[in-house]
Amino acid sequence: MTRSPFDPIFDDLPAEIPVFPLSGVLLLPGGHLPLNIFEPRYLAMIDSALKSNRIIGMVQPCAEDSSNTPLQCPPPDRPTLYGVGCAGRINAFSETDDGRYLLTLAGVIRFEITSELDLEKGFRRVTADYSRFRNDLSSGAANIDRDHLLETVRGYFSSQGIRGDWEAIGQTEDEHLVTSLAMICPFAASEKQLLLEAGTLQERAETMTKIMEMAIHQPGADKSSSGFSTH
Repeated sequence: MTRSPFDPIFDDLPAEIPVFPLSGVLLLPGGHLPLNIFEPRYLAMIDSALKSNRIIGMVQPCAEDSSNTPLQCPPPDRPTLYGVGCAGRINAFSETDDGRYLLTLAGVIRFEITSELDLEKGFRRVTADYSRFRNDLSSGAANIDRDHLLETVRGYFSSQGIRGDWEAIGQTEDEHLVTSLAMICPFAASEKQLLLEAGTLQERAETMTKIMEMAIHQPGADKSSSGFSTH
């Protein structure tokens, strides 16, 4: 997948970034995420990002630990966060007459949260360590079992009542296909986090295939076809 010439180089990545905690929403490097911003604190976050480097971190709140035991309850406006998120660059932006921002985030690179900073105008900020994910900034050759993935996607779409444009899917190159499917499919938040943290594109494709296969074999999984929208 070709990276944008407007993406920052590694040495120019900001050490401190605002984060947008949103459960069940996944941004991956090379992906594009549309957002509808209306809360005052997040409007302030967008204003701040637009005045600086246009970088925002997407990160999921973490409601349960690995044993599905609820974590200690943090303040409701500051839920515990997963330790890995994805930094995105605002590459499209517009205002609405009713006071909302419509924007698109282009996924740049994943990061680990090393610490959380004080709130700024109500939005959360963290210090980010990108070193583990340096390869996100380069495009490498993909090595995935495409035939098996597409076969599984067909079964998964059928089980979830999702209509697929199979001609377009068949023409999509591997990295974009895996990234798009991981972002738009209705996986659980914990499953999306697994996909985010997968080390390579091949690992992400294999993990996604297993998630889909489990969903296909769940009782009552076969549903009648219906439309599917992302947000």
